[in-house]
Amino acid sequence: MNIKDGSPGDGSTGDLPEGDLSLRERKKRQTRQRISDIATVLIGERGFDAVTVAEIARAVGVSPMTVFNYFPRKEDLFLDRIPQAAALFAAAVRDRAPGEPPLTALRGLALRLLDERHPLGGVGEGFADFWRTVVGSAALRARAREGVEEVELALAAALEDAGVADPRLVAALAVAAYRTVFVASVRRLVAGDPVEEVARAHRARLETAFGALERADLDG
Repeated sequence: MNIKDGSPGDGSTGDLPEGDLSLRERKKRQTRQRISDIATVLIGERGFDAVTVAEIARAVGVSPMTVFNYFPRKEDLFLDRIPQAAALFAAAVRDRAPGEPPLTALRGLALRLLDERHPLGGVGEGFADFWRTVVGSAALRARAREGVEEVELALAAALEDAGVADPRLVAALAVAAYRTVFVASVRRLVAGDPVEEVARAHRARLETAFGALERADLDG
């Protein structure tokens, strides 16, 4: 995902800081990031269907097999943050403060991603071109929908571990709320609306959506 915030996309080493990784793992992370960055530039310039994995491999200086070792599917070269999204949503529940309701922790994550202008927050400078590419590709749209399901499953597992009575229902509602706000903001960015205006509306809608879920006491 080349709406980069300076941090790496999620891979086999998760979100560990560089200093906590072995030299081998740091090199693997750097290779993965380079493949994703170059793929995103090429796809952004020419469209998803017009770029082959072989072309991406040549541009990076690796073999197509190496590309597939890091990204089993071509779509994941562009939508490379799906594993990171699943990990962040699950971690928000698992690592929340003692006594903090899971939905409150998820609201905090959503607002933090927005404030940081993180790619997974949906709103930021330069994000519109990325999402135009996704919207223009049936394959990328399908993979994005699958990614939402993966996040929901990871969140449901974390909610179950947290003792929530109906973890699948709570996960489905929380992810649906986040996705609804996210998609609306992406559409506004693609239409050319000012980023700060979209961000203000995004925050207000997140507060409304998660506030409603918290008042329903679904995770109590």
